[in-house]
Amino acid sequence: QVQLVESGGGLVQPGGSLRLSCVGSGRTFSNHAIGWFRQTPGKEREFVAAIWWRGGSAGYADSVKGRFTLSRDNAKSAVHLQMNSLKPEDTAVYYCAAKVGGYSFNSVAYDDWGQGTQVTVSS
Repeated sequence: QVQLVESGGGLVQPGGSLRLSCVGSGRTFSNHAIGWFRQTPGKEREFVAAIWWRGGSAGYADSVKGRFTLSRDNAKSAVHLQMNSLKPEDTAVYYCAAKVGGYSFNSVAYDDWGQGTQVTVSS
């Protein structure tokens, strides 16, 4: 089992940037995929981005392509989600999640979840 802790959420104006971090402990990420999902009240959890720890390119939802970027910090077992050009529709609770093997766009494929961090984009 992997314990995940997100940080970096907050309030930002439209067009601004935030950097979310997901730090893992308990097991190494040697064969895990880390995904970011977001959820707003009354809606299902939505895929945002994901990356497989062993390499390969990250996957992004169409709604965030060109604005969000994933990066890994191997030494710290961390994954960072750089969010630029934020829009009000990006407002949500953002969760990171882990699964063994390659990443999936489907939240049910992930076994371990963080507690979430709130991102609010508003003027």
